[in-house]
Amino acid sequence: MLKTIFKAALAGAICVAAAGHASAQDVTLRVHQMLPPQATIPHDVLEPWGEAVEKQSEGRINVELYPSMQLGGTPPELFDQARDGVVDVVWTVLGYTPGRFPKAETFELPFIMTDAVSTSKAFQEFVETNAMDEFSGVHLLAVHTHGPGLFHTKQPIAKLEDLQGMKIRGGSRVINELLTKLGATPVGLPVPAVAEALSKGVIDGTTIPWEVTLPLRVSELVTNHTGFSGENGLYTQTFAIAMNQATYDGLPDDLKAVIDANSGMKLATMAGEAMARQDAVGLKKAEDAGNDIVTLGDEETQRFKDASQTVIAEWVAQGEGRQALLDDAKALIAKYTAETAKGGDGMATDTAPAAAKSQ
Repeated sequence: MLKTIFKAALAGAICVAAAGHASAQDVTLRVHQMLPPQATIPHDVLEPWGEAVEKQSEGRINVELYPSMQLGGTPPELFDQARDGVVDVVWTVLGYTPGRFPKAETFELPFIMTDAVSTSKAFQEFVETNAMDEFSGVHLLAVHTHGPGLFHTKQPIAKLEDLQGMKIRGGSRVINELLTKLGATPVGLPVPAVAEALSKGVIDGTTIPWEVTLPLRVSELVTNHTGFSGENGLYTQTFAIAMNQATYDGLPDDLKAVIDANSGMKLATMAGEAMARQDAVGLKKAEDAGNDIVTLGDEETQRFKDASQTVIAEWVAQGEGRQALLDDAKALIAKYTAETAKGGDGMATDTAPAAAKSQ
């Protein structure tokens, strides 16, 4: 009887110890972001990222996705939610907190980006080389950009003067300054607020890439879309996927290795490719709707470029070393754009689609 009791007690102790060991090794990551689950980054990046992490960790990492700010707060608070441990991982727009990421802001300057894939790769290397100090307090998983930003408006834009007085949504401090220089009246709004602002007449149009028109149904709210000729898009915005530092530090080494294997350039490229694919889908939807899609010709595009140069000059003058940052950004974008073209992967998004009308 005593032997039986002892064996039962020993078995129970072993089970308790094993359970304690397992719980110490397992982790749940709560991933928080602002857009609905069907949007490009949540559906095509965060969801497969979570699946890969769960599979490669053999189920020891569980990833829970929380879209549309379900865990509370506002989009500009996302970075701090990751830093402060309110959540474990966030995807966020860096431009939603003006002045906080001045080095990363380099990539938002007008007419320097090319396509989502090349520019995202360039941005990842740029941050790793020049701007990791701006992400202290979090464990940075990756950064990326979207594809070429363009105008989506109720009234057509065929020349620079058509922007005069238009109330146009901008997504960051730099983009709002650009809109001012181009003669528009900038209205700062996070992406989720764009559709309502358009439908209620709060704004006359918005600056977003084709990809973002899909979840916001912008092609149904406006009928005019204006892009630019040449290799460079009007602008892009910068994004980060960041993990709470304590959450990362608390992982055992083998689970850190799983996170690391799905971070950095691999994740940045994945995000850029997703953006590029959906840019093509967004463009086709506007074409199918019969909307007016215009790519401004070289001469008019140059007028926009000339009008935007003061934005770059003023940004460079605001801090020591900014010209070097800009030069490095341009060089990296050129390098990765050449690699994308050579690779022929079809991910680069043309800012002047064949179906568009030139002006």
